[in-house]
Amino acid sequence: MFPWKEVFLLPVQWHALALGLFASIIAPFGGFFASGFKRAFKIKDFGDSIPGHGGITDRMDCQMVMAVFAYIYHQSFISPHNFSVDTILDQIVRNLTYEEQKSLYQQLGEIFRERQFMQS
Repeated sequence: MFPWKEVFLLPVQWHALALGLFASIIAPFGGFFASGFKRAFKIKDFGDSIPGHGGITDRMDCQMVMAVFAYIYHQSFISPHNFSVDTILDQIVRNLTYEEQKSLYQQLGEIFRERQFMQS
């Protein structure tokens, strides 16, 4: 049916697909949310900066939902999370009891001794 058997996508294309799907399927519901919000407070428009169209918020309701999603998506999947050894050890020390820290120290010591013995 199709002459090709595989489709190669770059990571940026996967990100564009995710953002595009969200923008076309979910973000339009920002308008419904804004309408519900206005009905709850019995107001017609958020402002009168654009005559006949409501305020800027009435024009930007879908974009606000998209902006929140894009920020969360970026922080979750794109932004590099550089964890240093110091950061990891700091979290270990903060979240383990003294006995657990002592056990970890002993286990690491055994691992290092085994590796040193193997290299000799």
